[in-house]
Amino acid sequence: MTTRNPLARWALFAASVIAAGNAVAQTSISIPAADIKFAETGVGRLQAAKGFGDLAQGAHGTFVKLPAGYATPLHKHSHDYYGVVISGVVANEPTAADKDRPMPAGSYWFQKGHAAHVTKCVSNTDCVTFISQPGKFDFTETR
Repeated sequence: MTTRNPLARWALFAASVIAAGNAVAQTSISIPAADIKFAETGVGRLQAAKGFGDLAQGAHGTFVKLPAGYATPLHKHSHDYYGVVISGVVANEPTAADKDRPMPAGSYWFQKGHAAHVTKCVSNTDCVTFISQPGKFDFTETR
């Protein structure tokens, strides 16, 4: 099902996060922002921090940090994912040549699996996003 209603999209996103979180979490947790610890991903200059699940194993919710001005190479993932911008301004476009559509904090996007794209931090401060994905994270550069 596809929808153009932003509230409906947010509801679908929230439902997917809740469903994935319930499948993984056994107890309630609260993590203050200061306690979120980012580590290198081995993918360019991207860093990640666990929300729920394990991005290397399967379904997960993960904080991803992109340095200010950083753009990933053109790439794709095996699984769809949903993303929300926490801080900074992000652009997620089908090619590096496409005009950036800036997404400030609070913005949402959906990335179809196997669809090439470039994700950029277009602000002069680091960008932090939260992604929810039903399968393990992978990153395959495309040409």
